[in-house]
Amino acid sequence: MFRRLYIHVPFCHKKCSYCAFASRPPQDGELEAYHTLLQQELNAVAGRGITGGTLDSIYFGGGTPSLLQPEQVAHVLVSVRDLFSLVEAAEITLEANPGTIDALRLLALHDTGVNRISLGVQSLDDRFLAILGRIHNARQARQAYGDIRQAGFENVSIDLMYALPGQSLDSWRSDLLAAVDLEPEHISVYGLTLEEGTDLARRYDEGALELPDEDLSADMFELADDLLTQAGFEHYEISSYARPGFRSRHNSGYWQRDGYLGIGVGAHSLLRDGYGLRCGNPATLEEYSRQVTLGSQQPVDVQYLSREDAMAEYMFLGLRLIDGIKPGRFEQEFHANWDAHYGTIFADLIRLELVRKSQGCFQLTRRGMLLSNQVFNRFLP
Repeated sequence: MFRRLYIHVPFCHKKCSYCAFASRPPQDGELEAYHTLLQQELNAVAGRGITGGTLDSIYFGGGTPSLLQPEQVAHVLVSVRDLFSLVEAAEITLEANPGTIDALRLLALHDTGVNRISLGVQSLDDRFLAILGRIHNARQARQAYGDIRQAGFENVSIDLMYALPGQSLDSWRSDLLAAVDLEPEHISVYGLTLEEGTDLARRYDEGALELPDEDLSADMFELADDLLTQAGFEHYEISSYARPGFRSRHNSGYWQRDGYLGIGVGAHSLLRDGYGLRCGNPATLEEYSRQVTLGSQQPVDVQYLSREDAMAEYMFLGLRLIDGIKPGRFEQEFHANWDAHYGTIFADLIRLELVRKSQGCFQLTRRGMLLSNQVFNRFLP
């Protein structure tokens, strides 16, 4: 039913100015209590007979999972290994904020079996880190990266953001070059989106900030594509670049509609039951804690996907990947005729130069990546 396990940690030292997620600083004893809740939920899931095949990836996301003590991470992973099968070289990722890790903590994390770090750098320019409300500076980001390598991690991803207030094409180029110089295996590149209720959105509405326009944002996307591919990275997904052999297996599973189980506050799951069952956990720590403690956990946002829902997801998730969509695989999975369902749509997208056909696969063009939401909307049921 699932090959991937997501473990959510809803705590942060401080909310960043662009973040709309429900997170807050942990209170005394809260991290210890929360990691116990995670283990209890894992046991409850296994007790209900919700088991998958062999797990190929585990992902600690947040929030800031690196706030957990290494021994707490170890306890959770022991529970996972006791309850589920893992492939021999399972990818185990932990998201880390550069301001929450040091050499000793990283050495201990490495010993837990975590083998991939996703480092939330966002920028290597102190001006933009301050605007984003990050708790680290550029020097600390570089130090954290060096400590990660010294601890023995051989698979490191870093996150970068562009289209930031006051950012120019030259300053974005400098950030990209600085990131490449670190020599990570993976780089994720995200354009800033102003979310309602965030500090950045408020300041923008008040006229205190100026954002790059759409043309400059597009130029920044294209610059990242050019610079990172020239540096040897494969642009394998709209926002993702990897050295050969270092694609994110966990995230690739999402885009390929692999089944996954979400554990923790607000975590969501896709269980491959029929065309798919999507469900989530309670969104507040208080309700999550109450239900897990009482053993009365009830999923929320339960959705049994129809054939049409699943077909639409297959399209707009699969098109995110440079591998694209293969009509034969679609027909095999859904027992549906490709031309009857999507022939006209793809002919139109090719005419608009948003999609190309290469070796039997339909893939987004660079223009299609820039206008991906418009493309994906064509497939909504």
